[in-house]
Amino acid sequence: MSARERIELLIDKGSFKEEDSNLTAGNPIDFPEYTEKHEKAEHDSGMKEGVISGLGEINGLKVSIACMDFNFMGGSMGSVVGEKITSTLERAIEHKIPAVIVAISGGARMQEGLFSLMQMAKTSAAAKKMRLAGLPFISVPVNPTTGGVTASFAMLGDIIISEPKARIGFAGPRVIEQTIRQKLPENFQKSEFLQECGMVDIIAKREDLKETIFKVLNNII
Repeated sequence: MSARERIELLIDKGSFKEEDSNLTAGNPIDFPEYTEKHEKAEHDSGMKEGVISGLGEINGLKVSIACMDFNFMGGSMGSVVGEKITSTLERAIEHKIPAVIVAISGGARMQEGLFSLMQMAKTSAAAKKMRLAGLPFISVPVNPTTGGVTASFAMLGDIIISEPKARIGFAGPRVIEQTIRQKLPENFQKSEFLQECGMVDIIAKREDLKETIFKVLNNII
């Protein structure tokens, strides 16, 4: 499911106003072929970056929302994605409204090196600002959400909602098994397993996500 389809699924028709659509990535460390790969991703997806963000309403409730798109370079988080996620949270603080972020990602964007890793701290700091402001942040990690995105804002929501059988983790299971030389549980890193461990609060089917998010926000605002 693309980011725009996610927006259409969650946000009331006609209420979405996109923000930060003019932001585009550079090539800060002159990584070979990064510019060409980014241009191809833009052409194939019709997006300038791997996340769409803005303001909208969920059953009439105004929210600041961002939806990532795995089709754009694996949903990887570079400097622009990090900036748009941060702006989504800061916009929520500015308007005194909840924030909803749908995460789907392979992790940090290696082609941006340290600039990509910096986004982990940047987005985490923005999530902390939301908490200090007393505003709800709903994080929705879906399949797959891994690497630096899992290790930053995606798991810092006040309420974490996921979909059935979504893979959420840091390193892949094969890498972990080779490192610890042990066989992992069959449902390791699946949303159901994470819910049992207290890392995911709610699991909802995709068609029920909008109503689930609305009910949660309606109960805590």
